[in-house]
Amino acid sequence: MDKPAPIRPLVRRVLPGDQLRLCHCGQSATLPDCPASCPQSLQIQVQREQLLLLCHCGLSQQLPYCDGRHAGSGQSLAERWRRFRHD
Repeated sequence: MDKPAPIRPLVRRVLPGDQLRLCHCGQSATLPDCPASCPQSLQIQVQREQLLLLCHCGLSQQLPYCDGRHAGSGQSLAERWRRFRHD
């Protein structure tokens, strides 16, 4: 039986001027994005080019950003970040 693919954050490159509407409540069907009808969305006007680690499993306590909770509580922070790097 094949092992399920590990859950990883969504890495999104954003550029100056980009406007994002991200889910802050975890209820969006299209995590990490949020529909315009949601009053709890986090709206961001990007000021500089950067990479964002965004949650798309809904487990993060820092939505819309990934905090590594999808990796389970038995792992250290270093072990969780190693999964993000595909080690």
